[in-house]
Amino acid sequence: MRASIVASSLLALTQAFYIPGFSYKSYRDGDTIPLLVNKVYSDYSELQYAFTELPFVCPPTGRLRAGHLTSGTSITLNLGEVLRGDRIVVSDYELVMGVDEEVRYLCSQTIDLEGIRRANELIRDGYVAEWIVDNLPGATSFQTTDKSRKYYAAGFKLGDETRLGLGGPAEYLLNNHVTLVIRYHRAPGKDGDKGKKVIVGFEVFPRSITANDRDESGFPAHIEGEHEPLLLVPQANSTNSTDTENEPTTLTIPYTYSVYWREDDRLEWQNRWDMYFVAQDDSANVHWLAIVNSLVICGLLTAVLSVVLTRTIRSDISGHRDIGLAGIKSKSSRKTSSPKREKSNLLGPVADLDIDNMVSDEEEIEDTAGWKLLHGDVFRAPAYGGLLAPLVGSGMQLLYMAFGLIVLSTLGVLNPSFRGGYISVGVGLFVFAGVFSGYFSARIYKTFGGQTWQKNVIITASLVPGLLFATIFILNLFVWIQASSTALPFGTLIALIMLWFFVQLPLVYVGSWFGFERMGAYTHPIRANIIPRQIPDQRWYFKSGQKLLLAGLFPFMVIFVELMFVVKSLWVDKTTYYYAFGYAGVVSAVLTITVVEFTIAATYFLLCSENYHWWWHSFATGGASSIWVYAYLIYCYFTKLHISGFVSSMLFFAYGFLACAVYGLLTGTIGFLAAYAFVGRIYGAIKVD
Repeated sequence: MRASIVASSLLALTQAFYIPGFSYKSYRDGDTIPLLVNKVYSDYSELQYAFTELPFVCPPTGRLRAGHLTSGTSITLNLGEVLRGDRIVVSDYELVMGVDEEVRYLCSQTIDLEGIRRANELIRDGYVAEWIVDNLPGATSFQTTDKSRKYYAAGFKLGDETRLGLGGPAEYLLNNHVTLVIRYHRAPGKDGDKGKKVIVGFEVFPRSITANDRDESGFPAHIEGEHEPLLLVPQANSTNSTDTENEPTTLTIPYTYSVYWREDDRLEWQNRWDMYFVAQDDSANVHWLAIVNSLVICGLLTAVLSVVLTRTIRSDISGHRDIGLAGIKSKSSRKTSSPKREKSNLLGPVADLDIDNMVSDEEEIEDTAGWKLLHGDVFRAPAYGGLLAPLVGSGMQLLYMAFGLIVLSTLGVLNPSFRGGYISVGVGLFVFAGVFSGYFSARIYKTFGGQTWQKNVIITASLVPGLLFATIFILNLFVWIQASSTALPFGTLIALIMLWFFVQLPLVYVGSWFGFERMGAYTHPIRANIIPRQIPDQRWYFKSGQKLLLAGLFPFMVIFVELMFVVKSLWVDKTTYYYAFGYAGVVSAVLTITVVEFTIAATYFLLCSENYHWWWHSFATGGASSIWVYAYLIYCYFTKLHISGFVSSMLFFAYGFLACAVYGLLTGTIGFLAAYAFVGRIYGAIKVD
């Protein structure tokens, strides 16, 4: 009896559980489907606004809807949705499966001059609205350049701008009627046999219809054909039309909509998101060009390392061993052949040393490559090692997060139907990867001679996350003043602080304790000398500015083409989705190899110049491409983007800087680890037992 109850409960739970992108919802004819309204956004601004908070739209009435949802009910959002500015609310639009509606009246909204000004401002800045049906964003349909295929762009325009004649004043038309075309397909499996259907498309066709020529119910005389548009200008009240002294200060906007259901046999449910990426299919050749470009650059660096560095280092190591063995043999022969000196010599033990042979041995060492002269200093702890260790630890935290995101995206777990999933999963991976951050930071800290590992825990757990949170909090104040939905709610800020202090900090503590107390410091093949070696003057290309620019150029060239698609999706055309994780995964792998190889080559040349300060050098070399990425963002701002306004520009540069800093920290850690392994390998090979 208990087993049957548990089994039935689990079955009901699995049927109710919905995984975006993997589980589907099927509907019968006559089922009511909620239409959700989300936000408005623009390519010209970084500020987004909740659709229901706009002064010129119909407010929710609170009537009962499908699934015991009432209009005006806010849908529970995940962390990623909140961070990306989503504010999803159930609307009053009625959608009944399989029932066409030629025209339906929604409401009439009266707005004042401030509301008119606000509507004009949003239309002028090109804002589009995002509605959702069955987790699909309402889309505007377009044709490809060759007119062979149709594709979707998420959202639809709030209105249009028009001018009376050349150079005339701008007038704004509000789209107060929408035609909703919802495409469906027969449900797969047993649901299809029962007559159920799944939604595979949601198209929105907005129109502007004047408020005149309407009946008492708010319907226009005819819905088809051409109509006079609704201009966003104050209109005189019909009851006081004879009063010419008072200028009109209000505008009444009637809202109507039409609903049409159309069957689409060509589009399966699992492929319904393909319509949003048809435009990207046309650029597949460009993606492959980016991969070929990355492989060529990576291949050139691999050839340099394998042919030049490998042969040179092997010859240096073999020559060093020959010199070392020859020196041991000569010393032993001199020890056996030289006569025993008197103990009463005034010079004492010093007189027993063969000064002439010592000079010759030193000359033999000086003849070897410059990097071997640093064997007594190369593992000397760097300056500000207490800062480098937490940075590398946070970089490892980011590395685990990035690897997890790429794997999950490649497997299809993270996809556009999982709204906000990329950010939510990224934050979760980052927080729980704190144990790796503490582990690596503590071991490197102890390797540098640190003793108070509890202090290192606080720095590791608060340095990078604290700076990120403080910057976002300050920027959030400016966004909050603009009443944008991008502003983080107070509860979300508290939740982030709780994650930081009560999840990440304990994980960093556990990882640090295990790394410092149990695993201990990393062992080096050669001990550092007590007296540091004097570093000769360096060449111009080893100076900080030129070095970083040159070191970051090649990794930037690897990601340049793919970076253009990311910038286009985030800022140039926000209605298109960037979903090329297969390409991004390949480019990320090639980028990692390029950073590793270039950092190894740069570290080798630095050591050959008799400079043993390679710790920070390797970290900066690995992350140097972030300088070029930020420079490219600045170039795009002035040449390709349409962002206007002080707050939007500030948000672009600030968030762009944060993104580049995180990217630089991640690639800098990769470079540091590669250089650390390389230095330990070559100096371990020259050690003669």
